[in-house]
Amino acid sequence: MEITTENFLLIGAILLFVAVLAGKVAYRLGTPALLLFLGVGIFFGYDILSFNSPELTQFMGMIALSIILFSGGMDTKLSEIRSVMFPGVVLATVGVLLTAFILGGFIYAVSPWLGVELSFPLALLLASTMSSTDSASVFSILRTKKQGLKENLRPLLELESGSNDPVAYILVVLLVDMLSPGKEAAGVGTSIIMFIIQMGVGALAGYGFGRAAVWTINKINITNASLYSILLLAFVFLTFSFTTLIYGNGYLAVYIAGLVVGNHKLVHKRTMVTFFDGVTWLVQIIMFIMLGLLVNTRSLLDPKTLLLGAVTAIFMTFIARPIAVNLSLLPFRNFTKKARLYVSWVGLRGAVPIIFATYPLVDRVPHAELIFNVVFIVTIVSLLLQGTTVSGMANTLGVAKKERESSFGDAFQDRMKSAFTEVDVNNQMLASGNTLSQINLPQHTLVIMVCRDGDYFVPQGSTELTLGDKLLILSDRNEELQVHYKELGLDDVIKF
Repeated sequence: MEITTENFLLIGAILLFVAVLAGKVAYRLGTPALLLFLGVGIFFGYDILSFNSPELTQFMGMIALSIILFSGGMDTKLSEIRSVMFPGVVLATVGVLLTAFILGGFIYAVSPWLGVELSFPLALLLASTMSSTDSASVFSILRTKKQGLKENLRPLLELESGSNDPVAYILVVLLVDMLSPGKEAAGVGTSIIMFIIQMGVGALAGYGFGRAAVWTINKINITNASLYSILLLAFVFLTFSFTTLIYGNGYLAVYIAGLVVGNHKLVHKRTMVTFFDGVTWLVQIIMFIMLGLLVNTRSLLDPKTLLLGAVTAIFMTFIARPIAVNLSLLPFRNFTKKARLYVSWVGLRGAVPIIFATYPLVDRVPHAELIFNVVFIVTIVSLLLQGTTVSGMANTLGVAKKERESSFGDAFQDRMKSAFTEVDVNNQMLASGNTLSQINLPQHTLVIMVCRDGDYFVPQGSTELTLGDKLLILSDRNEELQVHYKELGLDDVIKF
């Protein structure tokens, strides 16, 4: 079935609807929702929809990864990752390189035995696409399962997955240029210089754009609060695109920009966090569906492809990733053996490797379809094997801890009968006295915040109030309070 202008919205709506239902089923079954999103794409792509655009998939993946990495950085507290900064950076750089070369050497050695002839550069390209852990998978699974972990493992895993894509990206781009017909490959020295420039420029640009976003949002004073989220989204794309234009790594830049923004005070920050949470889920769903649609099921199920994919997945999960992690963490003695084993296990693969596997397709590298299919199989195995056992493995290794959940997080909107209102102090309120204790309010009603000339403070009974003070009032007796407001001549009441 060909997607036309007339049925595009209908098909898109059906895909999103089915994906959301699949996510609900995944939560109940304990399966990563991202895996079922892929399944939705494969199902609709199998002789139902005609979709074969690696270029469009790659473009959507770039947009989605920018938002996911920024949102992940925004949700990460610097106070949590400070103690794991150095091991996280080593895992994100040395760990990726070690994984790529160990896995690439294995693929080169075993591929002839499986009936597939791959040169070492091709084997290394295949390994490089899978050398980084997937930020979308790690952020999604750890936070959806609310998995608490000892030894600061959660911030370590999130830091690694959020910052290791640039190294894998550079490896993939260099190898694609080397193997693409008609392209000249850069030398080893040039490649090293390019890597240093991309990482350095990306880090500096990310920090600079992050600080610029904080300053702009706090100073611009927009009347419509909803536009702050749009402004921040514009900064995300500006950070990625401008950094790429000046030969920096855009993925690293948006992650660092997210870290900067998330760890500074912002006006309407709660609104922006909620907005990015929703947009992140939307782009994840779209990205995984498109990746599923791109799969050629017939070539994916070829016995040689299936065998190479399965062998690669097993070797990477049980040998390549553990070796890379243990060598990378060798200088850091504060991690126990069980902690290192858990870090090795949560080397989840997801959308990022599949997106990187579209680069050989776009540039028509030899065996590009084989590379894409093998990466797809490895991703499915990783999400099935590792994604479903994140909590179980943590309990088995004794690195799990109960994560404290807020009793009030959803109560403000869902279950609390208490209501917030805001009023301005007038003469009638002060008729019986100008201290808070002298103001007549219904029972089960509290003044919890005062705003005076732009300054906010929590009042006490002895706090003296003045005309024009703005009071934030919480009450269980909302109807009674509204009547009381009318008696005090307060008609302009703001309700939350």
